[in-house]
Amino acid sequence: MHIHILGICGTFMGGIAQLAVATGHQVTGCDANVYPPMSDQLRGAGIELIEGFGIEQLALNPDIFVIGNAISRGNPLLEAILDQGRPYVSGPQWLAENVLRGRWVLGVAGTHGKTTTSSMLAWILEDANMAPGFLIGGVPLNFGVSARLGDTPFFVIEADEYDTAFCDKRSKFVHYQPRTVVLNNLEFDHADIFSDLAAIETQFHHLIRTLPGAGLIVSNAGEASLERVLKRGCWTPVQHFNDPDGYRTSGDDASGELVLHGPQGEIGRTIWALTGEHNRANACAALLAARHVGVPFDKGLEALGRFVNVKRRMEVRGTVGDVTVYDDFAHHPTAIATTIAGLRRKVGKARILAVLEPRSNTMKLGTMKNQLPESLREADAAYCYAAHLGWDAQEALAPMGERAVVDNDLEQLVARIVADARAGDQILVMSNGGFGGIHGKLLAALAK
Repeated sequence: MHIHILGICGTFMGGIAQLAVATGHQVTGCDANVYPPMSDQLRGAGIELIEGFGIEQLALNPDIFVIGNAISRGNPLLEAILDQGRPYVSGPQWLAENVLRGRWVLGVAGTHGKTTTSSMLAWILEDANMAPGFLIGGVPLNFGVSARLGDTPFFVIEADEYDTAFCDKRSKFVHYQPRTVVLNNLEFDHADIFSDLAAIETQFHHLIRTLPGAGLIVSNAGEASLERVLKRGCWTPVQHFNDPDGYRTSGDDASGELVLHGPQGEIGRTIWALTGEHNRANACAALLAARHVGVPFDKGLEALGRFVNVKRRMEVRGTVGDVTVYDDFAHHPTAIATTIAGLRRKVGKARILAVLEPRSNTMKLGTMKNQLPESLREADAAYCYAAHLGWDAQEALAPMGERAVVDNDLEQLVARIVADARAGDQILVMSNGGFGGIHGKLLAALAK
């Protein structure tokens, strides 16, 4: 079958494209911006890419068009597909019907930590010789790719609550019908499509309603929002983590120790490369989910000792003159705060220079702008790139006083950061986009 994918260069749709090739389909696709690294991955898989959404692509005459959720009404190719009555389907529906059906799906949902927890879970299964398939919204460095078909019934998927497509406003995860599901956390996000937290909780309950009675929900005991979701009706066993009297993790960032505790006390420990309470909680969830498919805790802990974090999650991009530059995907105030806190525990009293691009749809709307000063509290200085925002970043960060620098010019912002930096500093760059290649710019300027 020939499928043509609209919006192919996004991480999710690009992953679907690679899975489709692995299942024997002919795949072509288009996007507004065809650029590395996804374009390189796709071309390496033998996929023809087309820049833009011209209606001449109808002449490819695929058996079906697969539509990504970044494609909206008014898109010329989508309008032509609708006008001519061509067959189409959303990405999540195609995935569910052609890859996930009949498999043991392990879904990882939540506002934060989906990518990291999915990567941990896939690696634990891989290390246990279970050869899972996976589709993850990042590149787990243990694998080097974001998607793989796998050789066994097990399939790990990052279960996103964002909407499915222009024609289906349910959350993507409703399509996946997992047997094992992790509920990491739940707070307000995606202000462009959800009116409030209650609306997101409703979508999470839609997910709960699809789970089998023989499945398992691994849920964060510390999240009142998740407890509200479960109380709306639950037909599947629930195993809590982050529970003071049950399964939880502890550890030390300086030594790299990770300790797993259960209802009867300590279960086991390992030394690993990650930091932060949030990552230890992610690990606890992954260990419980892996146990559901047969991986004992001791084997899971051993695997985590060999886990390499996801690309763009506290990734060290380089060190020049004893100044280290990190790249991190954090863009929600909670994620920003936990990322900085994790780095603080790792580096002690060293200065942290936080560099932020508020780029997500929620952040660009300014919905959470008043939370930014508190989320940046543990940073010694904060630098905000404010181009293309619909709100006044200078005003929002005013409570930070001289610790905050705001600039609409990227080159000027880089110059200011480099001028302020001194030996021993940790420059933490946070954005869910490419941020204009700021990491390379910083390292080059520091080298001069």
